[in-house]
Amino acid sequence: MNPDNSIIHIDLDTFFVSCERLLDPKLNGRPVLIGGTSDRGVVASCSYEAREYGIHSAMPMRMARQLCPHAVVIRGNAGTYAKFSDMVTEIIKEQSPLFEKSSIDEFYIDVSGMDKFFGCYKWAQELRAKIRKETHLPLSFGLSTSKTVSKISTGEAKPDNHIQIIKGKEKEFLAPLSVKKIPGVGDQTYKLLLELGVKNIGTLQNMSVEVMDRVMGKNGIALWKKANGIDNSPVIPFHERKSISSSLTFEKDTIDIEKLKEILCTMAEKLSYYLRNGNKLTSCVTVTVRYSDFTTQSRQEHIPHSSCDHILIKKTMELFDALYNRRVLCRLVGVRFSHLSEGGHQIDLFEDSEQMIKLYQAMDHIRNRFGQDAVMRAITMDVSGVGQLSNPFNGQPPVIPAHRRS
Repeated sequence: MNPDNSIIHIDLDTFFVSCERLLDPKLNGRPVLIGGTSDRGVVASCSYEAREYGIHSAMPMRMARQLCPHAVVIRGNAGTYAKFSDMVTEIIKEQSPLFEKSSIDEFYIDVSGMDKFFGCYKWAQELRAKIRKETHLPLSFGLSTSKTVSKISTGEAKPDNHIQIIKGKEKEFLAPLSVKKIPGVGDQTYKLLLELGVKNIGTLQNMSVEVMDRVMGKNGIALWKKANGIDNSPVIPFHERKSISSSLTFEKDTIDIEKLKEILCTMAEKLSYYLRNGNKLTSCVTVTVRYSDFTTQSRQEHIPHSSCDHILIKKTMELFDALYNRRVLCRLVGVRFSHLSEGGHQIDLFEDSEQMIKLYQAMDHIRNRFGQDAVMRAITMDVSGVGQLSNPFNGQPPVIPAHRRS
């Protein structure tokens, strides 16, 4: 942690609900649930009024309705929320020296060194006021010397408020808070910490890093550092990415339709995985076919925002079936996901069941740990040539490189 850093974390309060209330003021003051409207659906977001009944995000919608029968349930519109998010992004882009968009409703801003000219805290308050005036969205922010402390402080500032943690006061601020407030502490980690007798961050601060290493390995060391306000992670400059794609040129032209579908399925599956890892959603799928005479045809379709394999693979197959009708030798096939927006899996909660969400989380965890091909669909297992694609959201390369099939 650089003690001279000044990092702002901004969070748009109950963002989906706030957007819906701007569109329909009758929702103000009422308990509102955003998410899948069927009993198998889950809550993507809920208002503070709904939280008073014990409702929280990712809760099964059926349970939420039982806890608050008079709540207003809205399916939600990912495109609408993306537009509001873009409005906030543009304001921050105009005003900020360096910022990172970590999700559809969260931002980090590095204002280190700006105290030489004017107060960072005052600047952050003025930025918040500008966002509120131009978008009418409520938001909170925390200002501290690191991303971790700033994010935690934003949570303490909510709803619709702000807080500054002065340099040197980080540990004092964190000490009385629950260890659940530390970013990355989920239910399993929290349960393990409770078994160790660690309930508050202060207790974790007083433990030796060697003990945490022995009990939890690298994760334990990372937790101990966060508990002590130690976080050197930089604010990653935001670059708007418009699309990701993958294509494959065959060394020998083919007319094997089943093999072509297997390859496209593999591409769509891997690109979907990268969307989720990059906290992105796509709303446009394009399939391209190049024939042996070099004639190239493409077909695209707009869809509701998603990053789910089962949705994007199905749409890719539908587009290929509609496109590939010449029944002549094929030289190249490709898939592109465009019209990307921030948001990650939380928006997928509008449609997915709790079981589907847990399945994707489990598969991605295995892939992150053991490699992209650790979990594969049966249809893609025999496909070679579409191997380990580089992550398009690390360093923001223009596209995923094309691969050749032998």
